[in-house]
Amino acid sequence: MTERAASRTAVLVCQGRAVADGRMGVGRFSDPVAVELLVDGERELVDLVRAGAVPKGFGARMEYELLSATSEVLAARTVAIDDAVRESAHPQLVILGAGLDARAWRMPELAGVAVFEVDHPASQAEKRDRLGEREALADVRFVPVDFGRDSLGAALTTAGHDETRPTTWIWEGVVPYLTPAEVAETVTEVAKRSATGSRLVITYPTPNRVYHYGRKAMEVLLSVSGRTNPMAGEPQRSSWTPAAMAALLAEHGFSVTADRDLQSVAVEAGIEGKRTSVRADGHIVIADRR
Repeated sequence: MTERAASRTAVLVCQGRAVADGRMGVGRFSDPVAVELLVDGERELVDLVRAGAVPKGFGARMEYELLSATSEVLAARTVAIDDAVRESAHPQLVILGAGLDARAWRMPELAGVAVFEVDHPASQAEKRDRLGEREALADVRFVPVDFGRDSLGAALTTAGHDETRPTTWIWEGVVPYLTPAEVAETVTEVAKRSATGSRLVITYPTPNRVYHYGRKAMEVLLSVSGRTNPMAGEPQRSSWTPAAMAALLAEHGFSVTADRDLQSVAVEAGIEGKRTSVRADGHIVIADRR
């Protein structure tokens, strides 16, 4: 996650949820707020993908296919995370690298929950502009953190996070852009503030050479066609086997409750799509502090 206002990755994720809303996993997935967080120029492609109107131009087709694939992954990922949040029902929720996440505005289960949205100050400022006067369902606390300079723990303390009470932590779509050392450092900080019973939910990619080169090819094609590459400046720096992820979490006092690939989540939730291999390579791990 790069440190700039409303990164293209954050916008792409929001667009993906907007595409999936009301179309994928109906009854399991829903994010009607996502489209409201998009601005003019970001909604047009969403409308095309929702309508199945495949553009003819090469560059436009690349953008279409990227967003279509993203929507399939995001629908499954969101279902699994939302289920984990509902199940834990903790009084505190921390979203690391919140981006344009809309859970605090769309999940009635979060009414009365203290939701701490951690992100770069510039990204948060733009998100708040996009939200306008929309009222949150939860007690939202914006926690500005420049991860290169600021202490996550100190920022959370200032925002009112109580490390003696159970917390659910969401770390979605960030791990691929961090080195293994940076991932371990964040897990260490989370563990320090996790009371017994706390839950950590992480999405992560498993090693896959085909996906790696496929992503590189997509980036090149977008560049050649003169289109904006939403992945520019955010290279994949780490991938994990389930065993390696479980070992890291165990080292910090978390026991894995479930680790599933997103394809199995999608099948269970009735989310159809063509990108089964991409979803199979993405995992979500749920770990609890004993």
